[in-house]
Amino acid sequence: MRLLKVEMKRILKTRLTLILLGAALLLTLLMAWLPITFPSSSFSYTDAQGNRVEVNGLQGIAHKKKVQAAITGTVTPEKVRQALEDYQACLTKYGVESSYDLPDSVYENEILPYAPLVHGIREAFANPNTGVAPGILEIDPEKVDNYYDVCRERIVSLMRQEQKNHPAAQQIAIDLYSQVKTPYVFYPGYSTEAMEYQNFLAYLILLLCTVIAAPVFTSDYQTEADDIYRCTKYGNAKFGCIKILSAFIICGAAYLLSAIVYLLVSNSLWGWECTKSSMQILFSIVNLPDMNIGQMQVFIAVSGLLGLLAATSLTLFLSSRLKNMAACLSAALLFCILPVIVYMALPEEIATRIYSILPASAVSMQTSILYAAADFDFWNIGSLSVWLPHAMLGAYVVEIPLFTVLAVHSYASRKDR
Repeated sequence: MRLLKVEMKRILKTRLTLILLGAALLLTLLMAWLPITFPSSSFSYTDAQGNRVEVNGLQGIAHKKKVQAAITGTVTPEKVRQALEDYQACLTKYGVESSYDLPDSVYENEILPYAPLVHGIREAFANPNTGVAPGILEIDPEKVDNYYDVCRERIVSLMRQEQKNHPAAQQIAIDLYSQVKTPYVFYPGYSTEAMEYQNFLAYLILLLCTVIAAPVFTSDYQTEADDIYRCTKYGNAKFGCIKILSAFIICGAAYLLSAIVYLLVSNSLWGWECTKSSMQILFSIVNLPDMNIGQMQVFIAVSGLLGLLAATSLTLFLSSRLKNMAACLSAALLFCILPVIVYMALPEEIATRIYSILPASAVSMQTSILYAAADFDFWNIGSLSVWLPHAMLGAYVVEIPLFTVLAVHSYASRKDR
């Protein structure tokens, strides 16, 4: 324990580590605030005097909550049907087929109050054979009385299209969706951009922690302090374990602190009641996770922590192998951006299999576990199918001890003492 405290103190006392940890806190506050400045939080309306009023930020969020107060709570089929009928009546009144053709003031006054309830109607009633969504005027309001039965039928037809050659994947998706609680719940005000920025923040923290972890072994090799450590009683495998544990504690604590602060600040700005909204209302109407927004936020945070620890263990392994600090840091950062490179450079099916097992994929752009949970991708090998988020989490659970053991073995067996 004493050696662990000494090693942690040594890492934390370096100027670079202090600067990076300070930057992590500032980034956390910035990332929590930025989403409320986006267009999704800006609205304009005509007041009682006929003046055009534009609100944004916290005022925009408050205005949205006020306008959509009538649809807050349980999303019953009756509410969805009424929203559809009002939507169709509005389009018919103005002789258009889409809300995009309506004047701004009409959309804000007549459509916005119930817009979230019609968010998934077209997707739910998509053609089961082609997947093409019908026009909003083509949907029979009477069929909305069985809204959640239609959603269950939709996941079956969707998976036949998405995973037509993999019946096991189809069944897994159907089983997962059968566990989703219905009717859905909706509380206005929240934007998915806040959740995306939670993921973006986790990626930035991962990069900062990579810079902290890369010199753990390599710096001692370069300064030749390692030669002194190895002459001591615990200077080989045990000291390697202590160095790795200290890096895990510092990086893990920095990530958890950032994640907690982000959620506290972000949810306070948007309103804590928004965390009760069903994930399906904000993403796809047939998303597979049985989670509300608050549970999804925690899932992203925990998954990101596992991904960070897996990436840190890989960085420590590289640090134990490479004597040049610049080479070690470059290689570690390359692995941080590798999921995005794989995603963009390779065919989709091959890319999915590769990036899903890379340590940094949980929080990387385009490959994050947030997007994986909102999508319908599977790891398919023969008759075996695994939902992509489960495959990603399984990979991290294996990689953390694997790279840790390899790092300790590499450090303990190093010849050039």
